[in-house]
Amino acid sequence: MRASLIQIGVEEGESTDSRRRRVASLVREQAGADLVVLPELWTTGAFAFESFTTAAEPLEGPTYKAMAEAARDAGVWLHAGSIPERDPDGPLYNTSLVFSPSGDLAAAYRKIHRFGFDQGEAVLMGAGSELVTLRLAGTTVGLATCYDLRFPELFRGLVDAGAETFVLSAGWPERRRAHWTLLARARAVENQAYVLACGTAGTHAGVAQAGHSIVVDPWGEVLAEAGPGEEVLTVEFDPARVAATREQFPALKDRLLGLEPPRR
Repeated sequence: MRASLIQIGVEEGESTDSRRRRVASLVREQAGADLVVLPELWTTGAFAFESFTTAAEPLEGPTYKAMAEAARDAGVWLHAGSIPERDPDGPLYNTSLVFSPSGDLAAAYRKIHRFGFDQGEAVLMGAGSELVTLRLAGTTVGLATCYDLRFPELFRGLVDAGAETFVLSAGWPERRRAHWTLLARARAVENQAYVLACGTAGTHAGVAQAGHSIVVDPWGEVLAEAGPGEEVLTVEFDPARVAATREQFPALKDRLLGLEPPRR
């Protein structure tokens, strides 16, 4: 399986329409990949809280249409990062979109864990409630977004739903970059799964971004890692290694907690 993680910069001064065109062009350049992944909230910047409300769009809005077309043109599975979604019957959501090579929407995931400690995203957006997995390119993918990476129970739930590969889009800050790498490797090791984590470069509303998108194998080994700037990180890996790893070192079979209610 060949995956390309597009680590773009989200800088002030570039219009959303211009950025959509630029990103769509980058996606089309990845023709030949099986999966292309974009970062979190790349239309606005993950820390540009003041723009969430004005930039929010319906699920099938302009970003949806541009990314569906780009996926179809490139013939790739596209995790199109996330957008500030405006639900006509509810609050805003931080929503990830996944398109098939035919340009059809295959999955949408509303971010469950919102960052901000009673500020920013945590008060401006609603919390998703559903775990999302889908089958693509020979592996079952579980979806997560940025701050979700700090909550191992979410990833356990995805494993229980069949996930073999975690795909995560993020706008992770540079000042906590060490946590980004550590947690990505931890989620891979403890769940014996691949982790494909795509972040952003540049600065969002004055917050420097970590970059360093990363791909980790089921043993926790880093297969590829980007630098701090704009970059397309491309890696090839074998999804069959997940089953082989879980058979060779069957730690998941020894789980005792969280599988069923305790006996009284």
